[in-house]
Amino acid sequence: MKIICADMEGIFTPEIWIQVSQKTGIDELKLTTRDISDYDVLMKRRLGILSKHGLKLKDITDVIETMDPLEGAVAFLNWVRERIQIVVVSDTYVEFAKPLLRKMGWPTLFCNTLTMSAEGEVVDYNLRQADGKRKVVQSLKRLNYDIIAVGDSYNDLTMLQEAHTGILFRPPENVRNEYPQLPATYTYAELREVLEPLILEESDASYQSKQQRDCQNPSGRISRYLRRHRQHGGCLSRQLSALVRDRQIRTVSILGYDL
Repeated sequence: MKIICADMEGIFTPEIWIQVSQKTGIDELKLTTRDISDYDVLMKRRLGILSKHGLKLKDITDVIETMDPLEGAVAFLNWVRERIQIVVVSDTYVEFAKPLLRKMGWPTLFCNTLTMSAEGEVVDYNLRQADGKRKVVQSLKRLNYDIIAVGDSYNDLTMLQEAHTGILFRPPENVRNEYPQLPATYTYAELREVLEPLILEESDASYQSKQQRDCQNPSGRISRYLRRHRQHGGCLSRQLSALVRDRQIRTVSILGYDL
């Protein structure tokens, strides 16, 4: 069985801290996990900025209440959930997430919590567990799931690399350049085309085991196919689906739009 693990901010919603930076005029808050790879460094920096400027949790949640999911995100989520289970795995916080989850149709969310003072100040952050995104994938693997992971930032990389199939969605150029082995998609239509053959494989009646689906050097085979596809046009998802059904490929995990 397959299941999708997807980040939230940058995949389905705008980046919360960028929105807070724009609303408050505090330029220092605009940095995210797309810019700084060490999450502890990033969060301690944010807590210091909040304290310096006297911002409380309500100041942040007031901004979040005005935010909407990215254009097309809800329709994409609905398309996915009609076909396969999806879990949103995020480094956001329970105290932040509720308004956005409501607008997204209440998907399952694994995230973290904040420590608050009696006056409503954010004094610390609490990870559910260290390297939690990767550990979610590892736990689902132990339940015999095949994992498709979708993310965009440095804090998603261990999840993407641990999954059976990892896909970048709208990654910043620095992440894309540092991890060229991960496929990159930039629209929901592209992401859907990558996912369709994987979901089709899940419903294939002749689907048996990993051993039966393994093949030699799928990377080179799909790369050559995509070059021909782009030269001659055609429906990417339909032709990839045919390759999956015919057992010519096991996965499109190396699919990249820059091939």
